[in-house]
Amino acid sequence: MTEKNDAVWVFHGTAVQFCSGVFTTKEKAEDFIAQHQLSGILTRYPLDTGVYDWAIAEGIFKPSRDYQLSPRFISRFTSASQEHFHYEMGREGSEDDHPAGRPDVRDQ
Repeated sequence: MTEKNDAVWVFHGTAVQFCSGVFTTKEKAEDFIAQHQLSGILTRYPLDTGVYDWAIAEGIFKPSRDYQLSPRFISRFTSASQEHFHYEMGREGSEDDHPAGRPDVRDQ
């Protein structure tokens, strides 16, 4: 993905629009999650680039349709290829229990 210091960990609680924490290490994020018994997804985000551009640069995603070049698509883009972990009530859970992030194509 990126160099160790070129990423942050972002926690998004279940069914929320905004993140509730940004951390420099996974350990610090997990302390916060456990302390408050939170449920959601912890994802590693590269710094100084958008996930859309990162996925293209890494060869993970290649736009193949016109709508995939639109601001709406790019602003909602996520990638299951980002390192991520799922939590239920403060404990790491199974990925099978929670769908991973994917490019959002519902509103083409």
